[in-house]
Amino acid sequence: MLLDQATNMKNILAAQIIKVFYPFVIAKTETGAYLKLNLSTNERHDPLFWDEARSILQAKLWVPIGKNYHQLLDNGWLSEPVV
Repeated sequence: MLLDQATNMKNILAAQIIKVFYPFVIAKTETGAYLKLNLSTNERHDPLFWDEARSILQAKLWVPIGKNYHQLLDNGWLSEPVV
């Protein structure tokens, strides 16, 4: 089974961060849609988060984003084995 077809992967989007400026992070999905990411209060006030967001932007990495709430997922690429 392809990972994209797993039912637990239906609520995850792959996106690239394209703009980082306090207090916003803008991402572009695989389909070309632009999203303003919803950041938690802790993320907004964490200087390390902003430094890492800029590093991800420069590296042009794909990050997992929740489809419904447009939040960064810390374990989004992980999937439980199908039994």
